[in-house]
Amino acid sequence: MSNANQFCTFYLDRLLFGVELQKVQEVIRYQDVTRVPLAPRVVSGLINLRGQIVTAVDLRKRLDLPERPEGKLPMNVVMRTEDGGVSLQVDEIGDVVEVSEESSEEVPPTLQGVARELIKSACKLQDRLLLVLDIEKSCQFSENPAQVQRLV
Repeated sequence: MSNANQFCTFYLDRLLFGVELQKVQEVIRYQDVTRVPLAPRVVSGLINLRGQIVTAVDLRKRLDLPERPEGKLPMNVVMRTEDGGVSLQVDEIGDVVEVSEESSEEVPPTLQGVARELIKSACKLQDRLLLVLDIEKSCQFSENPAQVQRLV
């Protein structure tokens, strides 16, 4: 496949998302989270990943999706960012997929709200639509839209 990109995929509320594989540090099961007082609602807390302190972000909250069903624990996709590791809490881990650049399109107009700002593109797969997440934007947040803060 010429001009192909690889994505680590995961599910949130039955939607398929992907992040660029080269930015993924690792994928791990649920980790205990230490809550952070006064943290924005999208920050679940901090996890200790073999001595490395990583901020855990609940992607459901970040994308304004419904709450995770009670009793269902999130999985973690640990990403490498310019400022260090960030764990994206997701519902379920998918596969690594290779997608040609030709199948990538702009964000569909039906996607509204904060999700529209955080999705870089949409890729048509054989039976699904893959929404490619912008990691840098996803790791910025603020309770006040006029002010943007870094997670880590």
